[in-house]
Amino acid sequence: MYSMDTLSPKRRAILGFIRERITDQGQPPSLADIAERFGFASRSVARKHITALSQAGFIDVTPNQARGIRLAEPLRRPEILEIPVLGQVAAGAPIGPDLDIHEQLLLDPSLFRRTPDYLLKVRGDSMIDDGIFDGDLVGIRQQGEARDGQIVVARLDGEVTIKRLQRTRDGYRLLPRNPAYAPIDVSPGREFFIEGVFCGLLRRD
Repeated sequence: MYSMDTLSPKRRAILGFIRERITDQGQPPSLADIAERFGFASRSVARKHITALSQAGFIDVTPNQARGIRLAEPLRRPEILEIPVLGQVAAGAPIGPDLDIHEQLLLDPSLFRRTPDYLLKVRGDSMIDDGIFDGDLVGIRQQGEARDGQIVVARLDGEVTIKRLQRTRDGYRLLPRNPAYAPIDVSPGREFFIEGVFCGLLRRD
């Protein structure tokens, strides 16, 4: 098998997408899913990348199956996760970033749907209808993209907030899950990007 260093950034991203789909949905993406995710003009372009990943030994492909992609090595979750707490995130109005490592926690991976890269302490009550309360530690998987409807940590004009992501005709809207709060419309020209997606939470007494 080749090393990850031999892959182009695009093929590393495709391999990561395959891992993500298997972890989140229990099945691999189809060629059409890959083409849509990466903006390829056709499934044949996706097939070329899948063939290259197969030849390099990263995946196995079963012919004539719509979802015949398999990872060459099964995903294994560690018995214990060591995850840093990187500060706070607003569940309300966005707050300034606070990204120093406050502590390292050893946690059971079964707490999370996907393995998070870091934890943030929630400040505010705008996400209570999604079961996220003030003081909770939310697990975040670092990535710059998210699907419509996912809970994300987003940076807006230099400040950080946790909300549900809604794609609109003109861009994005950040949705609170508490009727006391109004949605945040991300108008064109504002500094906005997704820091990561929500993986689960830890509530400490």
